[in-house]
Amino acid sequence: MKYKLSQIMDIIGGGTPKTSIAEYWGGEIPWLSVKDFNNDLRYVYESEKHITEKGLNNSSTVLLEEDDTIISARGTVGELAMIPFPMAFNQSCYGLRAKPDIVDKVYLYYLVKNKVGELKKKTHGTVFDTITRDTFDGLEVDIPELSKQKQIASILKDIDDKIELNIRINNNLMQVASSLFSKALEDNADTLIATPLGEIADVKGGKRLPKGVNLQSVPNSHPYIRVRDLTNTAIVHINDDFEYVDDDTQRGISRYIVATNDVLLSIVGTIGLVSIVHPSLDNANLTENCVKLTKLKGITPQYLFLYLRSSDGQHEIARSTVGAVQAKLPIKNIQAINVPVLASTQGKNLCETLNPLFSNMESLVAEIYSLTRLKNTLLPKLLSGEIDVSEVEF
Repeated sequence: MKYKLSQIMDIIGGGTPKTSIAEYWGGEIPWLSVKDFNNDLRYVYESEKHITEKGLNNSSTVLLEEDDTIISARGTVGELAMIPFPMAFNQSCYGLRAKPDIVDKVYLYYLVKNKVGELKKKTHGTVFDTITRDTFDGLEVDIPELSKQKQIASILKDIDDKIELNIRINNNLMQVASSLFSKALEDNADTLIATPLGEIADVKGGKRLPKGVNLQSVPNSHPYIRVRDLTNTAIVHINDDFEYVDDDTQRGISRYIVATNDVLLSIVGTIGLVSIVHPSLDNANLTENCVKLTKLKGITPQYLFLYLRSSDGQHEIARSTVGAVQAKLPIKNIQAINVPVLASTQGKNLCETLNPLFSNMESLVAEIYSLTRLKNTLLPKLLSGEIDVSEVEF
């Protein structure tokens, strides 16, 4: 049955308690903005800011309920998440609450996710792109019966649940690896050798795209690694968010490529992001806003990664950063960063312990990518009826 998108849900506006009133802030109620969303996960579990009951009661923000959907509607539009427990939110988002006699809550999330591209095309605003209530009113959707909605939602939900499980396992493995690394350095503090990074690694910069050249979204064999590709990931793997350079551009910047197990470090903008290159990005191009740490001597990529991600490593990175207007991390300063190096035997023992952890993380990252591609392939086909869920065994 056909409906306007606005007819199958209640569209709920958010708000912001007065920032000048301290007693409205710092409470127990999560207060969401778009930067809290993580598009790798269906649910958003944490918020940077929290408000009090007084803040909730004395502002236009309201509490979303479990399994409501939230969508960013101003500036960065179309980011989407579900709510696992009651949360408030700001006025740059809308809460979307399914009308239960028409649409299943989880199905609504996937339905809107599949319509994000169309929603973006209908944005308004001269300064910021904006989704309004009229935007939802302008889209028509074909809604199957509730039992079929639940079957479709179950298939997609199971894939998302596995992706989330893999992410949690990876995060736990990273915590274990970091703890083992810190313990090894602590236990062998008397024998550590502080070695300038430039003596144990080649530090090579990336390359700015030539003037007038733009990245393209159509995949080819020349992915281009940007700073944002290093966010929230220990092992940077090709994914559907990557963009690419064309063949002609590649010929001009072909010297500025990375190799499997290079360690990448962001040096402009968001400084101090660190990732290891997955084999899926071997020979990828690298932005000028990152450097690669390659040809390591006496340490492994995992060892260097863990040090640079540690509190001591991040302190050294911050101390080496310069610039009052635009902060940056010069290559010569990176080369001068002292890395505490374990003696040969202790270093070998630590690496033997860390290797299976990182091997598992690498496999999980690859599986997350495969599952994400599967979900993105199935999503429009299931919602359009191209795949008949009645033929799928549950």
